Amino acid sequence: MTRRNAPKPADWVLRAEPADGVEGIEAFFEGKAYGWHRHDTYAIGRTLAGVQSFNYRRGMRHSLPGHTMVLHPDEPHDGQAGTGEGFRYRMVYVEPALFQAALGGKALPFVEGGVTTDARLSRATEAVLGQVSRPLEPLELGDALGELAHALAAVSGTVPARATADYASAVRARDFLHANWQRVVTLEELEAATGRDRWSLSRDFRTFYGTSPYRYLTMRRLAAARGMMLRGMTLADVAAGAGFADQSHMTRHFTRTYGMPPARWLRIAGGDGGDGKRG
Repeated sequence: MTRRNAPKPADWVLRAEPADGVEGIEAFFEGKAYGWHRHDTYAIGRTLAGVQSFNYRRGMRHSLPGHTMVLHPDEPHDGQAGTGEGFRYRMVYVEPALFQAALGGKALPFVEGGVTTDARLSRATEAVLGQVSRPLEPLELGDALGELAHALAAVSGTVPARATADYASAVRARDFLHANWQRVVTLEELEAATGRDRWSLSRDFRTFYGTSPYRYLTMRRLAAARGMMLRGMTLADVAAGAGFADQSHMTRHFTRTYGMPPARWLRIAGGDGGDGKRG
């Protein structure tokens, strides 16, 4: 892991080298860490010290050392210290498609409340959270993700998706969005690429990937934007290169997604070629 520059002396973020579909951080914050934001991955983590507080699904949650946090894709939340001592935590961000590969087309698991002390999830998160401190071998990471997917399904009581949900069409839509993230994609194009009408496709996509097709496309653009920013490109050039209408359009989406504006994110992420991650 590499230590990143911080916007103030007390705050810091360490970031692991990303693996396919998995990114991890360890961080410490005093006071307010993140504004309201959401992402299209699962955010699964553990508080290591202090009290980690966040608003999530109409309530304030408090995670203590040893608690496991499970935030579902596309669920708005923020983050702050619950006491004056600040908080330290580890978090991994896992693409829903990786859990889908293990669950075989079931609806995505949903763990109510955002914080749990369930022993099954605590055990299943150990190896994945270890990815933050040391790289896992590909097979090791695959096994860890499979165990975590099944633990999430068991704890949440996940059942097979409704009979009308079309997993193959959702996969085709995801592949199409990956191939066309730099341009405007129309609903008619998605219908033609998947063989599903727009309303059925939108429901299917949320069932299997936890967010809407447009939100998923926006996240691909923002991921590309982060890389461009760290390579020293101006925000105006980043916005154009990532497919946004203009810089203000990108900044609005960036802040909603990562809980901070691009300039603060870049200070935390650092300028040494790495890549930051949201809370």
